[in-house]
Amino acid sequence: MLRHLTHPLVSENPITVQILGLCSALAVSSTLKPAFIMSVSVVAVLVFSNVSVSLLRNVFPRSIRLILEVTLIASAVIVVDEVLKAFAPETADILTVFVGLIVTNCIILGRAEAFAMHHRVAPSLADALGNGLGYALVLLAVATARELFGHGTLLDVQILPLSEAEGGWYRPNQMMRFAPSAFFLIGLIIWGVRSVRAEQVEAGAYPPASPSYREG
Repeated sequence: MLRHLTHPLVSENPITVQILGLCSALAVSSTLKPAFIMSVSVVAVLVFSNVSVSLLRNVFPRSIRLILEVTLIASAVIVVDEVLKAFAPETADILTVFVGLIVTNCIILGRAEAFAMHHRVAPSLADALGNGLGYALVLLAVATARELFGHGTLLDVQILPLSEAEGGWYRPNQMMRFAPSAFFLIGLIIWGVRSVRAEQVEAGAYPPASPSYREG
């Protein structure tokens, strides 16, 4: 069960290996705070959907299982969206429609269908946490780079001095404030990981070869 938790962090990362979940990674990674909130939201929905599907897998009618899985995911997303609006309204305004679009995140439905439908609760929970944290690692890395080099801050705390009166020297990279920069950063992360782990080149092309897919 431990490998279901640890493998998605690097060796089976849903972004660097399977190229999933890119929409939110491009859209909400301009600063670290919304990226962190999105990461927590995705992990919460993943855990709920995987555990729920695993518990109900033996009673799901096979012909409509995808509809039921999407219904469970959508229910979790609605709860997460309402919690954000109640306790973090400013962040909810920044994330706007992207919280609702968690429903369409291929990582969540993919893990529910490919893994939770065939495993007990404990491995499904570990798989959800592993894939959620793997997604979060990439998203937070991109958000850290974009906020640091685009604004000179991290979590709105000034890190790189900007004011000449205070001895500042850094001029923000304006490109980092726009979504295309996230695309290039994710590309660099994928290139870096696959350069170090050459086996991921084939793993990305043929995801069923990974251990998570072989076990049924």
